[in-house]
Amino acid sequence: MQKQDIIAKTITYVKELLQGEGSGHDWWHIYRVWKNALHIASKEEGANLFIVELAALLHDIGDHKFHNGDESVGPRMVRAWLEKQGVEESIIQQVCLIVSDLSFKGAGTSSAMETLEGRIVQDADRLDAIGAIGIARAFAYGGHKGRELYNPEVSPEQHDSFEAYKSSAGPTINHFHEKLLLLKERMHTPSAIAMAETRHLYMEAFLNQFYAEWEGIR
Repeated sequence: MQKQDIIAKTITYVKELLQGEGSGHDWWHIYRVWKNALHIASKEEGANLFIVELAALLHDIGDHKFHNGDESVGPRMVRAWLEKQGVEESIIQQVCLIVSDLSFKGAGTSSAMETLEGRIVQDADRLDAIGAIGIARAFAYGGHKGRELYNPEVSPEQHDSFEAYKSSAGPTINHFHEKLLLLKERMHTPSAIAMAETRHLYMEAFLNQFYAEWEGIR
C-alpha cells in the first residue's frame, strides 16, 4: 500500500474513533497537531514525514488519561493499526516509541525525545496545549473531569514523578502553573519555539485578567 493511502486510511480511522469527543482530545485536536507537525517538519531538514504524520495522527488514540492511567494502551493500539496496514516493522517501532514518550510527565520530570521526528510531534502536541486553544482545552478537560475552575486555597504542585502528575486532581487554573506555562521552555525546534512565545504571552495575559476579575479589580 502506498504511503499516502495509509495516511488517508489513518485519517479516516482516527476521525471515526475520536469524532465528537468532548474533553479537548477529539479529532480536531489531532487535526491541529498534524498540521502543526507538518509546518514544523517543513522547516527541519531530514525529517521522515511518513513517521511524523503517522505519529501525529495516532498519538492520542489510546491516551492513558482515558484508560485508567495505563500508558501501554496507546502504543498497542498504534501497533495493531499499523500492522493491519502492512507498515514495515522499523517504522512501526519508531511511531510507537514517539507515542510512548510524547506525554508531559510533570514539572520535575523529563520527557526527552530521541529522534527528530519525535521532537517535531512533541512540539506540535505541546503547541496545541497552549495559547487560546490551550486555554479552551484546559477548561474543557477540567469540566469533563468535574474539577473546580479555581480554588485559591489549593496551591499548584510541581510534580516530581509521572505517577504524581497523573493522579493530580487540582483545579483547572492550577494546570496552567503545573504544565502549560512550562511548555514554552520545553520546545525543541526553532519554529515551535517562536510559535510558543506568542501563545505563552496570551496565556499570561489571560491569567492576569482572570485573577483580577476574581478579586473584583477589573
